[in-house]
Amino acid sequence: MNHMANRAETRDPLAVTLSVWQAIFLREALDRLFDMRGAWFWLLAEPVLHIGFMIFVWSVIRARAIGGVDIVLWLSIGLLAFFLFRRTAVQVTHAVDSNRPLFAYRQVKPFDPAIARAVLEAFLMSIISAIILLAVALSGRGSLPVDPLRAMLAAFGLWLFGLGYGLFTSVWMRLVPEMKHVFSILMIPLYLISGVIWPLASVPPRYRGLLLLNPITHGLELARLGFVPHYHAAAGVDAGYLYAWALGSVFLGLLLYRRFAMQLVMQ
Repeated sequence: MNHMANRAETRDPLAVTLSVWQAIFLREALDRLFDMRGAWFWLLAEPVLHIGFMIFVWSVIRARAIGGVDIVLWLSIGLLAFFLFRRTAVQVTHAVDSNRPLFAYRQVKPFDPAIARAVLEAFLMSIISAIILLAVALSGRGSLPVDPLRAMLAAFGLWLFGLGYGLFTSVWMRLVPEMKHVFSILMIPLYLISGVIWPLASVPPRYRGLLLLNPITHGLELARLGFVPHYHAAAGVDAGYLYAWALGSVFLGLLLYRRFAMQLVMQ
């Protein structure tokens, strides 16, 4: 027994961290998929119903294509890309509160459940997106990505920004509980100004520049370009801008986690 204890004490810190991430990942996966009847179904149903409703709205106004892209594919890519950011941000925001009992183990740090939840969300959204986009392609209304690397870079940038956003908001919500209402409301204007359900190219140039300050906009437009290179994206879309925000937010979030680690784990 003493030999095993000594062996545990001398384990490589990286190996310990990876073991913790794996354990939390499996715990979160079981919770997300089986915490209630049909939980796995609703993970897929939400984006499907949302996309279906928006397709109906656009069909009423007799739109068939946006920027040279079939409306079904255009909406599907935009909504799935935004859901990747939003779901990651929301899951990371509440990661610490949902896993507070685990902090009784000294190996578990506040960042561990955050990264585990973010990775799980990327995994789930990858499966959901593949199912929906494959169905769109088989229906003859779209295609698989012509430039997979660009599409994946856009998705990773949005995921990374969702992680950073979640780290930042989780700390502020812990320090100032009233901020949870602000961050909850903020998702609504982000949804509306990111070009998810209407084309930025239709916005007058003097206002379009303001909308392009939003890094999510760049991720959505780049994702669409990954599927349809001839898509008429808004001028000024830049992958570097998206990644500057994504990496900056993750760095700031990690600094806040390190500075307020004790406040995060306290009951």
